[in-house]
Amino acid sequence: MQRALSVSRTTGNKSTFPDWYQAIVREADMAEVSPVRGSMIIKPWGYGVWERIQQVMDRRIKEMGVDNAYFPLFIPLSFFAKEAEHVEGFAKEMAVVTHHRLKAIDGKLQPDPDAKLEEPLIVRPTSETIIGDAFSRWVKSHRDLPLKINQWANVVRWEMRTRLFLRTSEFLWQEGHTAHADREDALASTQQALEMYREFAETVLALPVVAGEKPENERFPGADNTYSIEAMMQDGKALQAGTSHYLGTSFARAQNIRFQGDSGELEYCHTSSWGTSTRMIGGLIMTHGDDDGLRLPPAVAPRQIVVVPMLRDKPEDAEVLAFGEALVKALNATFALGEPIRALLDTKAQRSAEKRWNWVRRGAPIIVELGPRDVANGMVSFMRRDDLRDGDKVKSQALPKDEFIAKAPALLAAIQQGLFDEAKARLDANIHRDITTWDQLAEYFGTGADEDEDGGGGAFKGWVRAAWSRPTGEGLDAIEARLKTLKLTLRNAPMDQPTTFAPCIFTGEPGVEEIIIGRAY
Repeated sequence: MQRALSVSRTTGNKSTFPDWYQAIVREADMAEVSPVRGSMIIKPWGYGVWERIQQVMDRRIKEMGVDNAYFPLFIPLSFFAKEAEHVEGFAKEMAVVTHHRLKAIDGKLQPDPDAKLEEPLIVRPTSETIIGDAFSRWVKSHRDLPLKINQWANVVRWEMRTRLFLRTSEFLWQEGHTAHADREDALASTQQALEMYREFAETVLALPVVAGEKPENERFPGADNTYSIEAMMQDGKALQAGTSHYLGTSFARAQNIRFQGDSGELEYCHTSSWGTSTRMIGGLIMTHGDDDGLRLPPAVAPRQIVVVPMLRDKPEDAEVLAFGEALVKALNATFALGEPIRALLDTKAQRSAEKRWNWVRRGAPIIVELGPRDVANGMVSFMRRDDLRDGDKVKSQALPKDEFIAKAPALLAAIQQGLFDEAKARLDANIHRDITTWDQLAEYFGTGADEDEDGGGGAFKGWVRAAWSRPTGEGLDAIEARLKTLKLTLRNAPMDQPTTFAPCIFTGEPGVEEIIIGRAY
């Protein structure tokens, strides 16, 4: 079957999922590799998706009583040295600035030996330390609490193996940071952020997720508790799409974030942090894409309806363009999913068929093809990107202009819901609960020999949800080592736990909770 994309998800019995993913990023005009190793150039269509994520999520963040701010890109090394566990977790990924000037030496620009910084600066991998320093000045009394700050920024983590959107040395994200008078309030804020991420992923990205607590070995460095939302990609692997951390008082002690309580004594704040990133776009691609390219949920599509006029350098072109302009104007004055519709008339000097397939690959939810006959009859012919084909045949519908405008909001809502329902059915069908012992787990997943280094490729296995005894320390280390031999990881313990538990899948001891096990990106 001929498809719009150059690579299929599978070829014969072989998974070509990693190549397919890269093809969508490239052919849907989302991003490209930059001249800087490990970094990416996010192209307008890809950045448009990120802007939509920003716009919609920012409203939710503000509804949580969180204000936006901005903190420096460069963080003094001494700030990290105050929090040993935190710095150990990021040490191998930190980019370091040591000089402030270049100089021509032997005809080559090099760091000026006389311009060495008194203290090295770390290019921001995350901002707990520098925001904590500000909090130590801003918090004086219990009346200053809770303090809730968010920033939209870029961060740098010097990754060895990169993949566009999923793992790059520099990426875009948001990070929330809060300070509270007690554990209960801080933990409630941590879980509120987690719930915000869950609701956003499912209602805006149409991305069904499992929200839960990470095991001890998967916690954010220095955190008391880490929570995540985990999404299942079409190859059955997990993608961590957002995290929220209760940091206890460790960062407050390191940064001296204290307040005067009712008793007059100084007490350390309880803090939290939470973040998500452009990795969400990678999850969007791998969840909703098909062999024709990307399929974007209307809530995050930069353009929800694209009108492609079929122009032939003939006098009737003017009528086609006038009809298209009127159609787009009317659509943009109509509301769908709580916002004005985002419609576009594509007047680029390209063949109409080429433009149509470009928009198919980009995942525009509704693509209208407008020709002289449509204009003469007052009709709108369109394709739904979520329901593009009947076998090999591309499906098309036609409605009178006014009826199409009236029905556009419902069409977009149906596409949004349909993409979620499809992904939710796949997630629910592929969480296996009938595997209860280590031997069964090992037999089911196999060695993972067909996996590439970044988790791509391999047979579709989905996830296993099983009881475990929640070991810590050396016991947990031993389990992690066993899982690593099968290229498996512990994802999270879902929030929806049963009241009774089977024996632990790893030890046979009484289970205390259920945990998700799977391969991951």
